Amino acid sequence: MNNVLNKTQLDFYDENGFLIIEDFLSPEELEQWRQAVTSAVHQRNGLKIPGKSVHIGEDDGINEDATYFNNVFDQLLNLWQTSEEVKQLMLDERIGKMAAELAGVDGIRIWHDQALIKRPWANPTSWHLDTPFWSFSDRRALSIWVALDDVTLENGCLFFIPGSHKRTSFENAGIGKNMGGIFDVYPEFKQSQPKAAVIKAGSCSFHNGLTIHGAHANMTPGFRRAMTCAYMPDGNTYNGTPNILPDEYVSTLKVGDLLNNEEQNPLIYKS
Repeated sequence: MNNVLNKTQLDFYDENGFLIIEDFLSPEELEQWRQAVTSAVHQRNGLKIPGKSVHIGEDDGINEDATYFNNVFDQLLNLWQTSEEVKQLMLDERIGKMAAELAGVDGIRIWHDQALIKRPWANPTSWHLDTPFWSFSDRRALSIWVALDDVTLENGCLFFIPGSHKRTSFENAGIGKNMGGIFDVYPEFKQSQPKAAVIKAGSCSFHNGLTIHGAHANMTPGFRRAMTCAYMPDGNTYNGTPNILPDEYVSTLKVGDLLNNEEQNPLIYKS
């Protein structure tokens, strides 16, 4: 695993809000990740997230928007909670250390993992932010995005707006059908030149949760599979947004409570 970060990479991330790491996984590690994720997805049988009765595609055909969004990607969250193989990958302290170093924090917790699978001919993922959806508010939160297939301009690569993380806020602009919808909220970035993350399978990117990002449509007959994980700096508190937290857990929380439940958000690195 290519997991040692240098100052140039850390500085680039600080300035741009994202970082691409080529050949993050060795060929053997890539095959391990592919097998683990494929098996975990199969075991789920369409269930999107543990503790919630939501399945992939169950809203298809109800209305035009549901049909559109169900063809953006298949999204399965917290596979680490239902697959021992994925758990071993997601709780890897080496990756936790990378996330902590990029965020500039002493400790890092898993917020949630998710497999993101763009099927053949899938719709684009509109420009959006991540952190405003989450149950805590921290400008340092971030995600890793690991390519399980070669990611190209044709099959749905990510794009980032460099430096946008410095000026966006926790206002939730949502993820609409129109690619440019976010610029109604952040018009200052409408003329920005995006950076395409065209990467080989086994490479990865990190991005800040307040970096504006999106993805192309899949214009090919093949799949574009990625395994991702979002990270919460240790010490964060509940902001009142349930997000992916189980209903039973949410019922025990009040705004300001520390989010340190090891069964839900394990601490994977502490310096």
